[in-house]
Amino acid sequence: MSSNASRLGSLILAAAMAGLWPTAASAQLRTQKVLSYEAAKLIASTAVEACLTKGFHVSAVVVDRDGETVALLRGDGAGPHTVENARRKAYTANSFKTDTTSYAKRFADNEPLVRQQVTLPSVIAIAGGLPIKSGEEVVGGAGVSGSPNNNDEPCVQAGLDKAKDLLQ
Repeated sequence: MSSNASRLGSLILAAAMAGLWPTAASAQLRTQKVLSYEAAKLIASTAVEACLTKGFHVSAVVVDRDGETVALLRGDGAGPHTVENARRKAYTANSFKTDTTSYAKRFADNEPLVRQQVTLPSVIAIAGGLPIKSGEEVVGGAGVSGSPNNNDEPCVQAGLDKAKDLLQ
């Protein structure tokens, strides 16, 4: 064995012992749950129907963990602004992993961080959005807009309840 080969072998051994050589454990891929189209569609359609049974004409939007729209439904008679409001509620619930009712209260209480966050694109401090969870992991958000007197959130919750088996 040449002295160069011997030195190379010693360097590799030293690097491995020092923890500088990549190991199989550090090269593993991370796995995560993904919100399915089927679950998103069920959440949105159930939310719109739940509000309609109460006489409310709403829109519902479901976003994935990246904040991208997976399902969007504008119910008959829902105002044109409700689509964007619902999307922003879903985005906010997903981004901050909280219901937008609590988030709106923090805004109303003048929390400085929330005051800054609402200046970000797509963030809104209005009730009607809920995070979508699979176990304890947030995999998306759902929002409804168009009902009077903060009745949006119960419609979103109806959609989440209906899709619970698809979120396992």
